[in-house]
Amino acid sequence: MSDTLAPPLTGGATPPSEPVFYVAGEHHPKNGTLLGFWVYLMSDCLIFACLFATYGVLGRNYAAGPSGADLFDLPLVAVNTSLLLLSSITYGFAMLEMRSKRVGMVQLWLAITGILGLGFLSLEMYEFVHLIERGAGPQRSAFLSSFFTLVGTHGLHVTFGIVWLVTLMVQVNKHGLIPENRRRLMCLSMFWHFLDLIWVGVFTFVYLMGVLP
Repeated sequence: MSDTLAPPLTGGATPPSEPVFYVAGEHHPKNGTLLGFWVYLMSDCLIFACLFATYGVLGRNYAAGPSGADLFDLPLVAVNTSLLLLSSITYGFAMLEMRSKRVGMVQLWLAITGILGLGFLSLEMYEFVHLIERGAGPQRSAFLSSFFTLVGTHGLHVTFGIVWLVTLMVQVNKHGLIPENRRRLMCLSMFWHFLDLIWVGVFTFVYLMGVLP
């Protein structure tokens, strides 16, 4: 990148009528978006770390109410986990097709990923409604408050991810696999795999350990 300096004004000279650009060349640093997105993911890691820590402190405070062993339906949660992990695989297929520049196949795998994500959210909402109907809402105990906050925050991230995915599908359909769209697909890929990683922690720390006596 080269710097262009404007000539100094001497005497009573008038300033140039045309704008002078002191920095020539591209203003967007190479890979700057990916670096910035990594910084965002690290900040999101801190949010989930705080939520996990909160659940670790409050997860056994039942207030004479039901525990995880009384409430959690592990087969249902296992199916839900399978849907999210499978969606990560299908997104990986979309990225492979992107390298081959096959727009139609990219759109197909993105659509399958979105459907699996919607299936995950549907089962999660079913679980929440079922718990609330049983009187195990977030206000029932500290355990349930921390549970709904942690799992609900993850579900909210998945919801935003699906909205982002649909938006990208529209962009790819309109403009194709231009460099900007390829970069956006890479960022969403990191975000989606990050959500899978967080859910593995939720499934292990909240559900599996929650059914232990």
